[in-house]
Amino acid sequence: MEQSNKSNQPNQSNTNSNGNEYFVIKAKDNGVHVIGLTRGQDTRFHHTEKLDKGEVMIAQFTEHTSAVKVRGKALIMTKFGTIDTEE
Repeated sequence: MEQSNKSNQPNQSNTNSNGNEYFVIKAKDNGVHVIGLTRGQDTRFHHTEKLDKGEVMIAQFTEHTSAVKVRGKALIMTKFGTIDTEE
């Protein structure tokens, strides 16, 4: 008997039903800062996270978040590829 389990199937898209793109940040060292920046006339910090070595954050762009700043040694994985902040 063949079983179908969608959770075992790779997701071909990294967007949700609203079209907001997901990205992954993996800390390569302790103290990596992830800073969310707002949309609108005034760009402001609206959220910060601190990741330690090996921690992973899965995030997405939303109607409030237009940019993300990563400070520290990390791998950033997007639909465009992987960026290593040390390179």
